[in-house]
Amino acid sequence: MPEADIQTIRRVYASLRLIRRFEEEVARIYPEDKIKSPVHLSIGQESVAVGICDALNPDDLAGGTYRGHATYIAKGGNIDALMAELYGKDTGCTRGKGGSMHLCDIKNNVVGSSAVVGTTVPIALGYGLALKRAGKGQVIATFMGDGATEEGVFHESLNFAALKRLPVVFVLENNFYAIHTPIGRRQAVPDAICERVQTYGIPAYRVTDADVFKIRNIMMDALPKMRRGEYGPIFVECHTYRWREHVGPANDYDAGYRSTDDLQPWVDNDQVPRVAAMLEPEDRARIDAEVEKRVAASIAFAEKSPFPAAKELHTHVYA
Repeated sequence: MPEADIQTIRRVYASLRLIRRFEEEVARIYPEDKIKSPVHLSIGQESVAVGICDALNPDDLAGGTYRGHATYIAKGGNIDALMAELYGKDTGCTRGKGGSMHLCDIKNNVVGSSAVVGTTVPIALGYGLALKRAGKGQVIATFMGDGATEEGVFHESLNFAALKRLPVVFVLENNFYAIHTPIGRRQAVPDAICERVQTYGIPAYRVTDADVFKIRNIMMDALPKMRRGEYGPIFVECHTYRWREHVGPANDYDAGYRSTDDLQPWVDNDQVPRVAAMLEPEDRARIDAEVEKRVAASIAFAEKSPFPAAKELHTHVYA
């Protein structure tokens, strides 16, 4: 990993650890039927969201996919409101109506995620156009999975963003599967996504080992150029791997479409312990204790919060 100052290492580790422990607790609680929403966990993929979001300013925006807990947390979203949302409670970030796949925290500039593949990509263009017109040097990062790169709107969005030189960071969390179908069975040249993006005149970067600091360094280099208008959009492809099943808390290596042999290299390169090892033991213990406290508080908050009143069924319904 590249060198980083100790404050950055602490902050990055705290974010990685918080996401990991939050989702491990979601996986633990889920069979109890307290969580009312399907969950798509990012366990194993945390470094992408953290590497991208740690480089953003507080007034920059970020939007996730239906596997969006990591993006929400890495950008500073309120985890009490996130856990309450999973519980379907009125104190959730979308008042218990959106669930795991439709997260937003506008106060912390986490824009809405969506359950439909690829749909947040064009939405980011609208934000990008607004940010460019505002002229304050802000950017938006929009996350997608590898399946989204096969949607027509992905290519339309790249073209428009390049044409208008919009301050959009397109982030590809390439975990090699669209649900259960490997990328090699879906794309004729699966290793050429960045090359295809570059045909639109967009700078494209690839990180193949999930190194959180490599991802962060790409952003730290590119963002000042985007803010000054020297760059329009950029594209960052990050290879990663989800450890759990596509949707739900369990493992699925007996399902026949992948094996634990595929998983092992990613476990060996797990960024959570690798960054932890860069800290002094007492430093790490302090962060771990604070993370446990925050996660436990989010669960307590969700469990004591009320469900929405029946009248809320028709609130915010426009058609």
